[in-house]
Amino acid sequence: MYPQRELIELGAHKAALQRRIARQRIACVVAASRMLQPVAWLDRMLAHWRRFASFAPLAVVPLALLLKRAVAPRGGLLAKLLSWGPVVFGAVRGRTTTHRPITRA
Repeated sequence: MYPQRELIELGAHKAALQRRIARQRIACVVAASRMLQPVAWLDRMLAHWRRFASFAPLAVVPLALLLKRAVAPRGGLLAKLLSWGPVVFGAVRGRTTTHRPITRA
């Protein structure tokens, strides 16, 4: 069928082709791992968030107070507006929920 020399050449070509495919597979794995590093980081952050999400509402009030102190120190107009903000918001919300105009059918 085939002479021995052609079979040896085909075997060498096959081995070279397999080495080239193996190198390309390794290069693809390296490229994919580099490309997916941000996705892996995001996945870890989401896992951390899910673990601590139940405690987040407890931390909102102290963080808001710290933010208020940092943004608007004492004595400024902005500080006064921020301090009266919850009162005004509650009054407006109460007014809109309790005030219902009388309509005649």
